[in-house]
Parts: sequence; C-alpha cells; structure tokens
Amino acid sequence: MEREQQILSRISEMVAAEHRLRESLRAGVTDMTEEHQRLGALERELDRRWDPLRQRRAKAEFGQDPDEARVRPVSQVEGYAS
Repeated sequence: MEREQQILSRISEMVAAEHRLRESLRAGVTDMTEEHQRLGALERELDRRWDPLRQRRAKAEFGQDPDEARVRPVSQVEGYAS
C-alpha cells in the first residue's frame, strides 16, 4: 500500500491534469466529447485515489493498521453516498 505522501503526490498530479483538461476544454482547443470522456475517467480515478487515503486515516484514528487500506474498484468507490 502506498504511503500517504505517495498517495497525495499522485492525487496532486491528477488534479493538475484535471485542471489542464478543463482549461483546454474552456479554450476550445480540444473536442468536447473526447475531453468529457477523459475528465470523467480522471475524476473516477481521483475518487479511487482519495479512498485509500481516507481509509488510512480512519484506520489510524481507530487504532488499526493504516497499511491495511486498499485501493477498491471504481464501482465500489463510486457507489458511496456523499
């Protein structure tokens, strides 16, 4: 399992990519359909990356081993209620 810093680093990279995609879309530089598909995929992957970080923090808070946190499938992570 990735450590928090590795997870946060990857999330930061993905957020930067998301911002670039959104800017490209706003500027009309790229095809809207393609960009929306790419943004959707990126947003789902970001959700998957945030999930183990939340798991780690919750496990640590309740005296469990944070290294037991796991990346879960998009279908499971996307099914959570906000």
